[in-house]
Amino acid sequence: MANDTLVGDIRDVRCPPPQRISPPGDGRLRAAVDTTLANFLRHESAILESTDAALRPFAALARDSVLAGGKRLRPTFAHWGWRGVAGPEPAVDPVLPAFAALELLHAFALIHDDVMDGSATRRGRPTAHQVLAAQHVRAGRRGPADRFGTAGAVLVGDLCLVWADRLLAQAEVPAAALLAARQVYDEMRVEAIAGQYLDVLGDAEPDRWSVDRALRVARLKTAGYTVTRPLLFGAALAGHGDQVTDAYQRYGAAVGEAFQLCDDLLGVFGDPAVTGKPAGDDLRTGKPTALLLLARRLATPAQAAQLTRTDSADLTGIAEIVTDTGAVATVEAMIDNRVDIALAALDGASIDGTADAALRALAVMATHRQS
Repeated sequence: MANDTLVGDIRDVRCPPPQRISPPGDGRLRAAVDTTLANFLRHESAILESTDAALRPFAALARDSVLAGGKRLRPTFAHWGWRGVAGPEPAVDPVLPAFAALELLHAFALIHDDVMDGSATRRGRPTAHQVLAAQHVRAGRRGPADRFGTAGAVLVGDLCLVWADRLLAQAEVPAAALLAARQVYDEMRVEAIAGQYLDVLGDAEPDRWSVDRALRVARLKTAGYTVTRPLLFGAALAGHGDQVTDAYQRYGAAVGEAFQLCDDLLGVFGDPAVTGKPAGDDLRTGKPTALLLLARRLATPAQAAQLTRTDSADLTGIAEIVTDTGAVATVEAMIDNRVDIALAALDGASIDGTADAALRALAVMATHRQS
């Protein structure tokens, strides 16, 4: 089967079946975050474009990279972390810039991640470095197009990081709350970068990786960055978050790990029309995910020999071996177990009732998905 076709069969193997559960007000929050981002990016792009006309496509690419879809999970978790402490009364408008800033931070991380992985697509569209390389060719510029694309994409990512700081500063909260949130934000960035380095290191020495280490990377790169830190960030913005710290940390670690395990399954069995990424990417690159490391641990000698073949074009056959080892069933059980742990972490927590319901819905929704 050709490499760009669906690997395996997502009807049979995927994250646990999608659940049609939406947190209260989820659509309104997303719309508010998107409007905040669009207004901010329009203003910032205009400043760049007025500096030099040559910056117009650069600014447009940065803007499009942020606004081109995505789950908006980090602003969502930050919102419910804030609402859990603030309660139902305060208006969300003063803190929207802070929530939206997390999406700019995420754009920075994704753009740099795509450069490191050499990814061709993101959310069904060409990645930033691919767009810039194509512009380079069309313009007939000198030098290698791929080098220009890489250099330009790094700068687009850097710009999104600077913009994130600028937008965060626009949150209308007391100075002490903004300072506390900024400390969480800084910890989030350090952990994400540390996790990303370990991820790159794992790609370079996969034989030295273990399931435990893959999960440790998930806790840094995914759990902390996607769930735990956004929750604590939101609580800090509310000004009184100490009473929820333990519950948010236990919930975030469990949901974040489950989220990454779901990503591991989608990296092998996901439909590229839904995920926006090439099918079987993790198999093709031999990425040391918890799923593939489990498969190698559980495999027979004959199966193990096939799993270590990074040059194989038969990605469907390798995906079937991953399933046959029992690794898929194990990972699905790990996801369900972590969701149970997350829900238990909220039992008795001193958080607003609507936020409690939203976080319970998010625990299921974020870990039972197809993209």
